[in-house]
Amino acid sequence: MLRARLHDIQLQRWVRGGILSKAWLGTGEEATTVGPVHALRRAHVDPAIGDGDGDVAAPMIRNASACRELGMPLADMFRAYLGTADSPSGGRDLHVGDFHRGVLQPISHVGDMVPVIAGVALAFKMRGAARVALTWIGDGSTKSAAVHEGLNLAAVARVPAIFVIQNNQVALGTRLSQHHLAPDFREWPGSYGMWGAAFDGNNVLDAYAATALAVARCRSGGGPAMLLAETFRMGGHATHDEAEARATVPAALFEQWGLRDPIGLYEEYLKGEGTSESDLRNVEAAVTAEVEAAAQDALASRDLLPDAGRLVEYVYAGTSPRARQ
Repeated sequence: MLRARLHDIQLQRWVRGGILSKAWLGTGEEATTVGPVHALRRAHVDPAIGDGDGDVAAPMIRNASACRELGMPLADMFRAYLGTADSPSGGRDLHVGDFHRGVLQPISHVGDMVPVIAGVALAFKMRGAARVALTWIGDGSTKSAAVHEGLNLAAVARVPAIFVIQNNQVALGTRLSQHHLAPDFREWPGSYGMWGAAFDGNNVLDAYAATALAVARCRSGGGPAMLLAETFRMGGHATHDEAEARATVPAALFEQWGLRDPIGLYEEYLKGEGTSESDLRNVEAAVTAEVEAAAQDALASRDLLPDAGRLVEYVYAGTSPRARQ
């Protein structure tokens, strides 16, 4: 979680320094990402076996820390934002992914990864593979047709998929009460015929435990699961609208959730379990050095621009015979 927070802080610095125009941050929501992804099985990266043998996750842009926790280099995550030729997508997109490591690169259309993950999980089921697919759904993207169609398909086909409803209270600039009549999403799992559970989105251990239960059910053929996470986005939709967020969302909400910062909560838990202040400082120093080194590594290739000749690579129409003519 600390690595995720410092990753976001570094992106903020780049925006203020003119290196980036904007960035999308997951500040305050780290536990909702880190807890679930650690309940998954990492892939053993081997090009010889194609897409690996581990579980698959499709993070939204605010769940970027899932990429690092599944084995992607932190410097590659920074390169994605810089759009360099050596970034994971070859400079095509700031969204990050590496399928060999079990991370699907998301797209900007929020909610559209739900049917994709349902399809991935269906493939696991058809192959008889004890693998699980997981994605996150923001409270705002629950209003898209793709989400409902994907959830229904997953439920009917009983695929090994986990869907985390990440209710951070603010969809773009619209509070939950303005776009969702019910006070929360607790009735959603039953409405789709899925097993469901709720967890504290700011408590990383609660997030891990709920996901571990869901993973075990999926592996044993229990069908899909829906997990409901209550958390809060401590900022705007992106770095360019921080002032708008503060004007739209009551200050009391920022204060309330600020007191429940997921990193602070976990630090207090660790202290209660006997971890010393010096140990925590050592961890912070080590992670800070790791993030700073990764940022410098990425900046070293800042001028490595994508090759325009590779523009149509991986584009279906661009690789067709007609396109080549």
